[in-house]
Amino acid sequence: MVSFGGYSMPLLYKSIQEEHRAVRENVGLFDLSHMGEFVCRGDGALAFLQRMTVNDVSALGEYQVQYTAMCYPDGGIVDDLLIYRLPDHYLLVVNAANLTKDWEWLMQHKPDDVELEDQSDQLGMLAIQGPRAEEVMRKITDYPLVELKFYWSATAKFGSSEMLFSRTGYTGEEGFEIYCPCHAAGELWDLVIAAGAPFGMSLVGLGARDSLRLEMRYSLYGHELDDKVNPIAAGLGWICKPDSGEFIGRDAIVKMKTEKPQQRLVSLKLGARVIPRQHYKVWSDGQEVGEIRSGLYSPSLGCGIATAYVPRAVAKVGGYLDVEIRGQMERAEIVKPPFYVRQPANAEVGG
Repeated sequence: MVSFGGYSMPLLYKSIQEEHRAVRENVGLFDLSHMGEFVCRGDGALAFLQRMTVNDVSALGEYQVQYTAMCYPDGGIVDDLLIYRLPDHYLLVVNAANLTKDWEWLMQHKPDDVELEDQSDQLGMLAIQGPRAEEVMRKITDYPLVELKFYWSATAKFGSSEMLFSRTGYTGEEGFEIYCPCHAAGELWDLVIAAGAPFGMSLVGLGARDSLRLEMRYSLYGHELDDKVNPIAAGLGWICKPDSGEFIGRDAIVKMKTEKPQQRLVSLKLGARVIPRQHYKVWSDGQEVGEIRSGLYSPSLGCGIATAYVPRAVAKVGGYLDVEIRGQMERAEIVKPPFYVRQPANAEVGG
């Protein structure tokens, strides 16, 4: 168990590599109850979220989910988050480590016609991820899952309670995330454990969660993202919609998009026995050009992988940089993300 975002969280249950492979090849269960959840409602809710986030909230259909970010006026990222458009409110799902900061930032800008409620201590969250995730879900709900598209949500009864769930996840695999009232979290956990037993479902901790997300090159706040990073430099231009109207950070984002970022986030692939770590120095032709933001051993690829911000001039895919590891220079190839390409699911899995 380790401290994470103010919570005591399991780093692993058995082993990081075993749990990682279970999600890639079979199915795994994550307890994500540390995530923060804010409810936003009122006549001005849409206009408020349009101003506070970089994506176009108005494009969401009812029960659709959107990945987005909040920025400071200089373009630095407050946090990355999910927004659910629900029938009578919006649900914002934020990073646990940023919960207090995010809440204060939103409250600082909230107009009178918007109501915000922090439900983080009232909601638990479980994620079922992997090629057989839908098979497990079929055993705990009668909702027609084949109709639920990626990044859409619905409500259904799980056990004795009605719950919100979505076809979303942080692993790159097929999967679902379920939001449950805290009083029902134990019941839901037991329900999922029983449903997953016939499939050999594994419990998955923070270690494999990190290796799974990094193989997909998904960003993590405090690593690839922080208050000094512009979304354009982070490769998140696809979620920035300047044409949707004014939002905080818009001018800085438009400027960087026009002038091109001086630093770019690159994906580095190293040798089989080389494990890069956060803050290790990155070099190009004998010059220090950056440091590792995230780095670990990839169970799927059998080699070291990492991310780093480096000058645009040396950030070309197919080029090489050096990572300093315990005084030794290790060669790293700049590769196109993601590191891991998801394998096609078995035709019989998922209906």
